[in-house]
Amino acid sequence: MTTPIDPSIFKAYDIRGIVGTTLHPADARAIDGADRVVFPGQGAMPDCMREMDGRGLREPVLRAAAGKPFLGVCIGLQMLFDSSEEGNVAGLGLMSGTVRRFPDAAMAGSDGTRLKVPHMGWNQVQQARPHALWRGVENDTRFYFVHSYFVDPADPVLRAAGTCYGVLFTAAVARDNIFAVQFHPEKSQAAGLTLLANFASWNP
Repeated sequence: MTTPIDPSIFKAYDIRGIVGTTLHPADARAIDGADRVVFPGQGAMPDCMREMDGRGLREPVLRAAAGKPFLGVCIGLQMLFDSSEEGNVAGLGLMSGTVRRFPDAAMAGSDGTRLKVPHMGWNQVQQARPHALWRGVENDTRFYFVHSYFVDPADPVLRAAGTCYGVLFTAAVARDNIFAVQFHPEKSQAAGLTLLANFASWNP
């Protein structure tokens, strides 16, 4: 198992007693040799795309996403899509759709209070359909989010979960060997650890 960007997820795997190997971000050959790939991201999407390309990781990531169990996390979800309003940057184009910023006009809670952007903290995740990675995770479980942008898939069938924050946005997508989430499972206590454990044993 490997991660090309952020080693923090593997601390969560250690807590679960699951062995993972954190590889140097530039080690494209190791990504090719991994049996499954966790693809997280930190900061802004333009920076992540530039860093990925600068380290020669685009092709290894695309090869991994073509057939290995593949878990995208946060910007690792957003990078799978065609483009992002954040910096007007192109993504990997593995899934059709756009990454959009939370619209200012919709940022009001049910009680009329102003919602802050970024969306930061715990929120309920409404599962759209069954999936192996939801095993042992109840519907409407709270996960931890930190983001100002969200994916807007062109094909609604991609949506594996949604969350409401001013608008109903896509919190997870799933297709074949790819599962990707906007929240941070490694920061989401027991439910997040369960999802990560499910991914470690997932054979799509």
